[in-house]
Amino acid sequence: MEKAWGPSHWGKTFAKSEDWELSFVGSDLRLVQQGRVSLTPIGELELLAIPGFFWAKVTLVQSTRVIASLNGIPNRKAIELQNAFRNALEELRRHEANLVRIRRFDDDLPSIRKWSNGTAKEMISLRRERRWHTEGHIQAWQQSKPTLDLELSHPVVAEYLSRKTELDKKAIQFWKQDVRKVVELQNKRLVEEELKACKDFFDRVEKTPLTEEQSRAVLCFDNRVLVIASAGSGKTSTMVAKAGYALHRNLFKASEILLLAFNADAAEELQTRIQARLSPLGLPAESIRAKTFHAFGLDVIGKATGKRPTLAPWLERGDDIRHLIELVDDLKDKDLNFRMHWDLFRIVLGRDLPEFGKEEENPEDWNKETSTTGFRTLDGNVVKSQGERLIADWLFYNGVDYQYEAPYVVDTADSEHRRYKPDFYYPATKTYHEHWALDHQGRPPETFYNYLDGVRWKKALHRQHGTDLIETTMADLWSGRAFTNLAQELTKRGIKLDPNPDRPVSGRRVLENEDLAQTFRTFLTHAKSNRLSDEDLRQRLEHESVGAFHYRHALFLQLFKRIRAAWEDDLRRHDAIDFEDMLNLSADAIESGYDPGYKLVMVDEFQDASRARARLAHALVKKPGRHLFAVGDDWQSINRFAGADLSVMTDFEKWFGKGHTLRLERTFRCPQSICDISSRFVQVNPVQLKKRVVSTTPAVGPAVQAIEVATDDHIAGALLTLWRRISQGIDSGAVPPGKNGKVSIYVLGRYQRDRAFLPNWTSLSNHIEVEFHTVHGSKGLEADYVFLPRFVSGYYSFPSTIEDDPVLQLAKPSGDEYPFAEERRLFYVALTRARRGITILSLQHRHSPFLVELTKTMGLEVTSVDGEPGHTTPCPDPKCNGSLVPRKGKYGMFLGCTNYPTCQKKAKISNR
Repeated sequence: MEKAWGPSHWGKTFAKSEDWELSFVGSDLRLVQQGRVSLTPIGELELLAIPGFFWAKVTLVQSTRVIASLNGIPNRKAIELQNAFRNALEELRRHEANLVRIRRFDDDLPSIRKWSNGTAKEMISLRRERRWHTEGHIQAWQQSKPTLDLELSHPVVAEYLSRKTELDKKAIQFWKQDVRKVVELQNKRLVEEELKACKDFFDRVEKTPLTEEQSRAVLCFDNRVLVIASAGSGKTSTMVAKAGYALHRNLFKASEILLLAFNADAAEELQTRIQARLSPLGLPAESIRAKTFHAFGLDVIGKATGKRPTLAPWLERGDDIRHLIELVDDLKDKDLNFRMHWDLFRIVLGRDLPEFGKEEENPEDWNKETSTTGFRTLDGNVVKSQGERLIADWLFYNGVDYQYEAPYVVDTADSEHRRYKPDFYYPATKTYHEHWALDHQGRPPETFYNYLDGVRWKKALHRQHGTDLIETTMADLWSGRAFTNLAQELTKRGIKLDPNPDRPVSGRRVLENEDLAQTFRTFLTHAKSNRLSDEDLRQRLEHESVGAFHYRHALFLQLFKRIRAAWEDDLRRHDAIDFEDMLNLSADAIESGYDPGYKLVMVDEFQDASRARARLAHALVKKPGRHLFAVGDDWQSINRFAGADLSVMTDFEKWFGKGHTLRLERTFRCPQSICDISSRFVQVNPVQLKKRVVSTTPAVGPAVQAIEVATDDHIAGALLTLWRRISQGIDSGAVPPGKNGKVSIYVLGRYQRDRAFLPNWTSLSNHIEVEFHTVHGSKGLEADYVFLPRFVSGYYSFPSTIEDDPVLQLAKPSGDEYPFAEERRLFYVALTRARRGITILSLQHRHSPFLVELTKTMGLEVTSVDGEPGHTTPCPDPKCNGSLVPRKGKYGMFLGCTNYPTCQKKAKISNR
């Protein structure tokens, strides 16, 4: 029976209430009053029950208007009525919400059905055609996917859905899934099916069957694919096979496939391999194009503009460095100021300064007379810090006679102090010169304990004894004020400055014109590739960090501005362009609408791509349905001189968009021991991409050995002795022959000048072949045995302090700031050229920091040629890359760290 509420007998009597009755009829509230019956939708009403002393007053409000005021109902009954009203209202709202849910479901179902059926049909079509579900497909499907809130988990909607057709249920179920996960599953199935279906193709396309990781890289046809290769992992085979597979499965026409290589030799090899491997399989390989970026850029500009540009003749001949030197010589002839600054930079400022406080670390030279290490100056002195060397070289260049650490005129030795030896002494004017390790705020490095006490003591000595003192600081060197002030102070004292770039040098080697020209050429390549104007470079200079060698970098930019202007004038005079123009103009043309029509673009040696090359590649594949397949090894990124920017590879998705990253980690070249050492060494730099290189190549003898000799003159003899042992091993059968029945040996020099260390080896076994290459030139090559001569610290060293010049960072959008990052990768290249073993030759007390690192972190032992322990001991501090060398102390000879005073490790000298 329907529940009803009204006034009680006593309520009607005492509250003088009229007779009335309220009840709920469906979604309406029924009111009977004075014989009249009214129905009002609950959703339009507000019911207010106000309790009194015994009886409550009930008020009905509709649209802010009171439609009934009812008395006489007991308080308890009024509360019951109010709760019933609220429950009815909530039930009504739930019902209405469910109706909305059902209505929305019915309204949205057609769009879901359309999207699900269409997307599924596209996926089925791709599967049928054996095509990859690409990132482009994913994004298109995600963008077109209806974004709806159907509340499918709600019981009412779920019950409603259960009464729908099976087709609708499947459409809803497909719509609910994560598109990317569906695609990943589809692609995984495709790969597994194709690995089986195309096994014969993968076995025949190259001379040896592809590995599974190579095959998987071939099958991945996402819009953007980066393959991180290992040295000797068969990346060329993978690229050739991918082109062949694309034709084999009719994914692209041959004319739609383009391979881009870093240099002409690599492009020619790709073209030859494609023809040789694909044509026998009946595939139209002749229409596939393999070109260098530059050659392709010329084609694009010519076709897009109707006028094929001319490459500058000096670049055509490969004479860019010689031509730049000619431009510099012409500027020097015409402008005395330019000549002076060029000579000053080359002779005095050829090297940058290290981070503040590290000027004494990694000493490069050995002073036999004092048994100390340090830094050799132009006039042959070995000084303690790089800052002191810079000043000494400036003095030598200007013809100033000085003495390094000459004893002070007064003997200061006592129980607390040694005999005071100021940094420099100018005998002509009896003037002393102290160079303080102080920054702009007059503070020493944090590790220089009690340094300021020493500064104050020395200054007090000069005041006490009335001796003349000139002072400079590291901050003065950074800003250049040191040279200006020093020139003024010396001139004021009657010392005449006589700058002379031709003064005979008896100490360290002067930076050659060709080497400096190479740095400027590299800088020009980066500046043009990154489209940095002179003003852009100036602003970058202004934002250099405190402690940078600002004066040197400013002088470099001053010289560069003139050199670039001369270069560009010469291009205009010849109506020609250079390589960077070629890349930039071709990218401009494609970005402006010209379409060469390539749908599959494969890039070799991707780690060497400059920003201009990356921009060109990006333009080629920007349209929908285009594919970029980039293969490279960031561990072998060593072509900074050509504008290479490692971030193009390490930040691949930022450049080109989301895609797949695969790895080729199996090498067919080096034994596992070399793989382990080289991989661990290069990955010390956290910027390098991670991979685990695995080899099945067996080791033949010691994989890596390090040998030290006394001087440069002993290197050739050591090489000959080591090769003679290999020759004897071949003759005795202990050393197996290599390819073609011979054992190949590479001597890899850091510089061309290292060729001078080659001995006369023609008297050795006829089964040995010896070749010299620079490490740069050895990339892509391999030999049974590799020898690295003169692996030392210092000038023309490894790592090089010349070619890894920090000034280059001014022209790079984002630099790899890890110390000697490119040199580390270059050493990795050298290590991984060897199929059997690699031998490092160093000099006593001048071990390369890289060699010290290998001995400390990987247990590599340095021996003599005869296998005796070496004379150089690594510093025992695990965080230090120095060596313990003989030093003279108050109590005689001892072993001290070459990184003193930063590292103060000591040891006794062994009697062995």
